[in-house]
Amino acid sequence: MIGLEDRHSLAHDIDTAHDAGARLHLACDIAGIDERTLQRWKAQAGLVKGDGRPQAVRPVPSHALSPDERAQLLSVANEPRFASVPPARIVPMLADEGVYLASESTFTRVLRAHDQSKHRGRAKAPRPVRPPTTHIASAVREVWCWDMTYLPAVVMGRWYHLYLILDLYSRKIVGWEVHDNDDSTHAIHLVKRTALAEGIASMASKPVLHGDNGSTLKATTVVAMLNWLGVKPSYSRPRVSDDKDYASYCTSFERLRTDARFGRRNPGLALGAVR
Repeated sequence: MIGLEDRHSLAHDIDTAHDAGARLHLACDIAGIDERTLQRWKAQAGLVKGDGRPQAVRPVPSHALSPDERAQLLSVANEPRFASVPPARIVPMLADEGVYLASESTFTRVLRAHDQSKHRGRAKAPRPVRPPTTHIASAVREVWCWDMTYLPAVVMGRWYHLYLILDLYSRKIVGWEVHDNDDSTHAIHLVKRTALAEGIASMASKPVLHGDNGSTLKATTVVAMLNWLGVKPSYSRPRVSDDKDYASYCTSFERLRTDARFGRRNPGLALGAVR
C-alpha cells in the first residue's frame, strides 16, 4: 500500500523520465510499480485522495457475534475451570456437555481483543532463553576438543580405548593415550600430562576443553582436575548435532585408518567455533 506522498513522488519521477525520452513501462519497472497502476492513479483520482482502503467502511458480517454473545463467551472463558485453559481445550470440553458457543478461532479472537490470550490463569510467562556459549578458536591453545573411541584388537570382541585431545585451531594432537579399559582415571592422567606438556600453567588465559556428554568425560573427578588446572570444561548440548566436539570426528577409527593408509595428514573440518 503506497501512501499519497509516495504516489506523488513516484508519478513525478516517472513523468520526468518519460518526458526525457524513457519508455513508460521501463520507468515504471525501475520505480517498482506496474504501468497500469500509474494509469489507475491518474484516471481514478488516486493522486488526489490516495488509497481509500484504510478508510473503507466494511459491513459487519451477518454471522458475527453480538455484544451479548461476546460477553457470554468471555464469561464462560473466565470460569474457574476454564481460567487457565486455551480455546483448543475449551471448545471440546463444552462440546462434550452439548454446548457450542463459538469456534476455537472465534474464542481466540475475542480473548485477544480483551487481552486475555497471552497468559490466562496460572499460566506463566515464557522465560528468556539465553543463547548457548560459543567458544571461537583464533589461536593455538585456546580451545581443545577431546573424545574417547574404540580401537579393535586382534581378538574378536575385544577393544582398546583411545583417549585423544586436539587443538581446534591448529588441529594438532596435543595428547593421546591407549588403554585396555574405560576409566575416568585415564582421562585425568591424560589431561594432567597434556597440560604439563603444553605449559598452560604459565598462561594467563587457560584453554577451553570441549567434549561430548560421555560419562567418562563428565566424571566428577575429571571436572575437579580441570578446575584445579584452570581449564574450563565445555560440553555439547543434548540432541544438538552441531555441538559435537571436533575430536569425535577425528577419533573415528575408519577416518584414522584411512588417513594412515594413504599417508595423508588429517585435513580437519571447516569449524570456527564449538559450543
